[in-house]
Order: sequence, then structure tokens, then C-alpha cells
Amino acid sequence: MTSQTTLQSVPALGTRPASGSNPSRAETREQLAKASYDLLVIGGGILGISTAWHAAQSGLRVALVDAGDFAGATSSASSKLLHGGLRYLQTGAVKLVAENHFERRAVSRQVAPHLANPLTFYLPVYKGGPHGAAKLGAGVFAYSALSAFGDGVGHLLSPAKAAQDVPELRTDNLKAVAVYGDDQMNDARMALMTVRGAVEAGAVVLNHAEVTGLRFTKGRVTGAELKDRQSGDEFGVNARLVLNATGPWVDHLRKMEDPNAAPSIRLSKGAHLVLKRTAPWKAALATPIDKYRITFALPWEDMLLLGTTDEEFEGDPADVAVTEKDTAQILDEAAFSIRDQQLDRDLITYAFAGLRVLPGGPGDTAKAKRETVVTEGTGGMLSVAGGKWTTFRHIGRTIMKKLEALPGHPLGDDFEPISSLPKKLPLPGIANPRAVAHRLLTDRPAPGPRMAADTAKHLATHYGSLAFDIARIANENPELGERVHPDAPEIWAQVVYARDNEWAETQDDVLRRRTTLTIRGLATDDVRAKVQDLLDKK
Repeated sequence: MTSQTTLQSVPALGTRPASGSNPSRAETREQLAKASYDLLVIGGGILGISTAWHAAQSGLRVALVDAGDFAGATSSASSKLLHGGLRYLQTGAVKLVAENHFERRAVSRQVAPHLANPLTFYLPVYKGGPHGAAKLGAGVFAYSALSAFGDGVGHLLSPAKAAQDVPELRTDNLKAVAVYGDDQMNDARMALMTVRGAVEAGAVVLNHAEVTGLRFTKGRVTGAELKDRQSGDEFGVNARLVLNATGPWVDHLRKMEDPNAAPSIRLSKGAHLVLKRTAPWKAALATPIDKYRITFALPWEDMLLLGTTDEEFEGDPADVAVTEKDTAQILDEAAFSIRDQQLDRDLITYAFAGLRVLPGGPGDTAKAKRETVVTEGTGGMLSVAGGKWTTFRHIGRTIMKKLEALPGHPLGDDFEPISSLPKKLPLPGIANPRAVAHRLLTDRPAPGPRMAADTAKHLATHYGSLAFDIARIANENPELGERVHPDAPEIWAQVVYARDNEWAETQDDVLRRRTTLTIRGLATDDVRAKVQDLLDKK
């Protein structure tokens, strides 16, 4: 854990501190326009962020831009899991599951233990279900063996014991419950901390900066034209290499490089619902729907997360949304294993949908491989698409190896090969969250009020040791130590911190991705107005 944090004075309520903050957008635009970069990453989802982080660690001059917010699309619309992929055993992908487990353990134990939490899963076996108890028992044992039994031994549990831990578990015709372990996270927070890691290593980043065209030199892509969506300013970035990591929009950018570029991906929509919990849950449910699909019920952020769907999506990725059909499907599938009172529509606080990027080709999207594909276009632009949150660290390293292997050494000779860097670089804020929460509760300035226990825990598990920076703001300005909403753990100091240190530009940046106010259904008009007031003081 970090050493004792000393308190420093902070200017008047809500104003921007003089130092220690991110550069202004104008300063960043000027820096991007004047410098020449080794690598321009277009796309601030986790694939682009991870690549920028590893590239900056390798000593490259890196720029990262996104038309929206960091993790503003697919990367903040996941099931919030770091997992080995139990269902992949059904298709015999044993090696893939073992690799996923390795990455899961690396992230949850060495890279970001302050942002990942172990989660026990119960897999109910019902009479007439798609799988029998013996098969699932053997499956969870094999699954835990592939993780070197790091989360215990997969086994079968009695329905009575499972119902104690998950009181809303439907026990009619329940024969047994298989048990296994994985990890959980807040995907938006994990992505933001990775952006911070990239910036601390020297990367220059700007969100809400749309690519309006590509720059070419002798037929090669050597940069991009951009428009700041916040100010309207137009500028450009020069780079020796450009990486297209725009997720669902990857083919849109490929057509900027080559109007004749053929489609390379297809999209699958995954919808989720967030509900208030009617009782505490000590474990998650993973309920088989058919031979290939599982529906999750996950205790997450003091709420219950249900999902997900998996259906092919065509059209503008910006238009993806949860439909009534999605909602009905998620609730109907959840009802296989959850009692009706927990599935009351009045308990729904939020619904969100994201788009999985899958390799192009025919077949059912539910059976398609979640693999990462890297292609090179006619102008030398590299495009990366697909993959899983669990393997984001590995994907970043893999892309760097591909960049290093390009003919002609386009990265120059000054960079440090990714193979020479530590394999498990920690993200900023790494610390034991329990120790951080304890410090937040005990290190209070007299005569300041004691921080609430739920706020201390929330800050510790979302910021790690960086929580002390937020506590400092709240200690110096008591009004910023007050809750944003009575029913959420967040405090106003987080809004100021998001604005000054986490590139938050809009209300949704703050309420949806820097905090949990939106997913809790607490982003009221009054809250939004106060957030906007603080954003305007930037």
C-alpha cells in the first residue's frame, strides 16, 4: 500500500486545482497537433487502451483518441466478468479455457487486485434441464483444475445450502448445484485505470475527438484528421503507424483507408438488465439455457445484473439499445432459476446493450469464437477487432508483438521490445482495498466528519490507493464529502476528481462510467444539474 498521504490545500469548492490535474483539452489538442507519434491508436475501448498502455511502456510515443468517451461503447457494456469461459469446455476448447484462467488470475492478483473481486458461481441443475448433475459436476471440477484449483475445487452442492446463499433461488425440481469460481469487476473503472496507466507511461490521450479522415504519405496511412466534439476545433495527428481499434466501427475506418475494403466483422448484441436486490446474494447464478448458452444473475455494485442476450446486429452501432423483446427474454430466462419477486419489472433501474465484435462468417453468433483478429490494410493501417475483457492484457501484448514484427522496423530502434517488459505490469492505484478502506475510515481530519463505511469501501474498490486523492478533496472541502445521492455511496469529490483527473467531459461520462449513479437509477435531473455545474467550472 502507498505511504501516508498528506493533506494539501484545495481551491474553492468545485474549482480546478492549479496542479496535479490532466492537461486541458486545448493543451492536449495542441500537443497532438504539434508532435509526431510512433503510434496513433484510434479507439478508446479496452483493446485500444491496452495497446496504448503497453506501447507507452515500451517507450513509444503514443497518441490515443476516441470519438466518444473511453470505454464508452462495448467496453462498458460487458457482463463485468473476468472468467475462464466455462461454456467453452462444451466445445472442447480446453487450451483456450486454461489460457483464459491464466489471464484472469494475472489481472485479479497481480495487475489489478484493487479492481477485481472473486465471485462464487452456482450452476443449478434442474430436472429436464439441458445438462445432468454428473456432467456439470465433472465440468466444474475440470474447470477448476484448469485454473490450478486457485479458486477451490469445483463440486456439487445441495439445493438447501445453495438456497441459503441465494435466497431467491428457485428450488422446484432443483436436483443439485454445481459450484465454481471466477472474478468480477467494474469494466468502466478497469478501462479508466488502464488509460491512466498509459498516460503515466507517456501516452497523450483525448476522448470525444472524432476521426474525420486519414492522412496519407505516398499511399501509406500516416495520421488522422480529427474534430473535437466538445469545442468544434479541427486538428490533425501525424504518426508512423496507425492502429484502428474502433470495435463495432472498425470497418467504417477501414473504408476511409480503402473504399473497396470488404467487411471483416459481424456484430452480436448483448443486452443486460440491472435490478434492485430483494435480499443479499452471496453467490452468482449461471443457469444453462440450452446446450451452448448460459444466463447470468450476478450480484454487482449492490445490485443484481441479469443477462445476456446474443443475437446478430445489423445497422449503425450507435443505435444499439435494449428493446422490449430483450427485456422480456432476459426476465424469462432468469425465471428458470430465480423467484418471481426478484424479477418484478419495478425493480429494474437500468438496461444497457453492447456489441460483440466477431470475425466475419456464417453461423450462430452464440457459437462464434471470441477471438482477436489483426489485419493490415492497403495503406498499412492495422485493424484489430474482437477478443474478451478477460484477456485484455494479453491482447495488448500480442498486438505489440505484431507491430514489432512488421517489415522495415517502422517503430524505430529506440523502443523496448514487449518481451523485455515485466509480463504483469500493475495498474495505477494497486493496493489492498481492505487496507485502503480502513485507512479512509481512520485517517480523518479533526473536526471533519468520519467517512461512511460504504463510501470508504466503494472508493477503495474503485480507485485503490488513489482513493486518498479523493479523500483529500473531500477533507479540504466538506461539501464535496457529501453524498451525490442518499441511496448511493458516491460523494461529490468523485465528480471533481473525474473532471480534473479522469477526462470526464459530459454528464454521462461522470454518471455512467466514472460512478455508478446511472446504473443505480439515481441520475436524477437534480443530480445531473449539479454535475453539469461542476463540469462547467473546469
